[in-house]
Amino acid sequence: MTDSTIYELPLNERIRTMLRLEFLFQQARYSMRGYTVWDSRATISHILDILNIMSRIDLRSELVKELERQTSALVAISSRPGVDPSILDDTLKKLTTYTQNLSPSKHNGHDLNNIELLKLIRQRDAIAGGSCDFDIPIYHFWLKQESEQRVKILESWLSQLDNYRLSIDVILSLLRESAINTPITAEQGFYQQSLDTSIPFQLIRVIVPADAGYYAEMSGGKHRFSVRFMLPVSGGRPAPCTNNIEFQLSCCAL
Repeated sequence: MTDSTIYELPLNERIRTMLRLEFLFQQARYSMRGYTVWDSRATISHILDILNIMSRIDLRSELVKELERQTSALVAISSRPGVDPSILDDTLKKLTTYTQNLSPSKHNGHDLNNIELLKLIRQRDAIAGGSCDFDIPIYHFWLKQESEQRVKILESWLSQLDNYRLSIDVILSLLRESAINTPITAEQGFYQQSLDTSIPFQLIRVIVPADAGYYAEMSGGKHRFSVRFMLPVSGGRPAPCTNNIEFQLSCCAL
């Protein structure tokens, strides 16, 4: 929906983490296309953010659990009317492949934690401006390489995380496609809905026109969620919308 803006609300920590990693992977892959020193710095910063998230959770285990859960959910609907067997079979094969690629025998980015340059930058990362040229001379030296060589190295580093990235992409893609957009009216700019806890809702999506002069603030959990539309105020606090707002809603569960 290129003519729309989509606001998303994850309903559990697993999906919240995946959305953050999706965001970081997109940034890293975008900045890696550039050939300036600042592009390379940005790419390394995004890679380190990804590694920091991975250091706090067992990402491999979380992704395998979700891939297996989605596989079971798709198998359960295989006999329903309207399900295309060939598309379903291709999807199940893809899920199986990604699950196998995340096996403990695969290295999946482990080597990145042993790269001395990344370790040095990571140690200084908590300090504002800590990766300045005088702080890490070897980083300053590394950035002076030919741009093509830098990009080649960054591509090799980021490729070590491809199995995570591809697994996250397929998980979120299937989840987003699991629901049909429903037209909703937010009375005086506010909407609230209870959720059936017997259905594994994981993500709420609010879709508004790209040229809308308001934005959506969402909050909630597994029992209910709310959407409040806000008007930005130049130099001041945003103000709640008081008009009725038409929008599209997707409650994604798989």
